[in-house]
Amino acid sequence: MTTTKTITKINVIDRDGGERRVDWEPEQSLMETLRDNDFPILASCGGTASCATCHVFVPKEVMPHLEPRSEDELELLEDAECYDETRSRLSCQVRHDVKLDDLRVVIAPEED
Repeated sequence: MTTTKTITKINVIDRDGGERRVDWEPEQSLMETLRDNDFPILASCGGTASCATCHVFVPKEVMPHLEPRSEDELELLEDAECYDETRSRLSCQVRHDVKLDDLRVVIAPEED
């Protein structure tokens, strides 16, 4: 992934189905962008991939263009109730890339 100084725009679908377009700053992970724009991302671990409270769905066609999921990330996601092998990511592990401009992200349902 190529990180540049260009701000990208992303479309975020919240848990109520509302959609909002926000800026994604180059220095931020996707989780930081969601948190800073007041989306309900708990991010309990602060972005260290040791919880799954920043679980999101990204489009299937985008998945091959992201860094591969680490074993730790995959283990956490597989334990999530709404895990989708084709779309689930921890937003803390998705890094900014100008190629992700106009990305549509869906915040995963809250775990019981």
